[in-house]
Amino acid sequence: MKLKGRWFVTLYSGETVKEYREGDNVITTDGKSFLAQFLNSAATAAATFTMRYIAIGTGVGGELAADTALGTEAARATTGTVAAASGAIYQVTATFASGVGTGAITEFGLFNTASATAGTMFSRDLEAVINKGANDTLTVTTQITVV
Repeated sequence: MKLKGRWFVTLYSGETVKEYREGDNVITTDGKSFLAQFLNSAATAAATFTMRYIAIGTGVGGELAADTALGTEAARATTGTVAAASGAIYQVTATFASGVGTGAITEFGLFNTASATAGTMFSRDLEAVINKGANDTLTVTTQITVV
């Protein structure tokens, strides 16, 4: 079984789309361990699978499977919408409202806790800069596909 990650990022000013990014990411070593532990505890899966928190950051270091955190975390969504996009795709979407996570956003990560700069990072993506202003809203979606 292999895992493949993909990110979709949309920056809005009001209802207008200002920028859009899409890219593949790295599934981290810790992410693979987390999944193995989850599968091992399938009897209590609904209560123990917490990989649903998206963080954004301004770091510029390349993606590595050994990454355990974003380079420079700017904000983490404390709620995320989880869905099965299809039978083999796990999807999480988070929105960063006006005034949250402003700056030159370049990196995105999926975590198992809402606590900033903590927890297990499942995947990480590095993209070209999206300049999120104080009045902008950023919607970030990640998909993890079992291939």
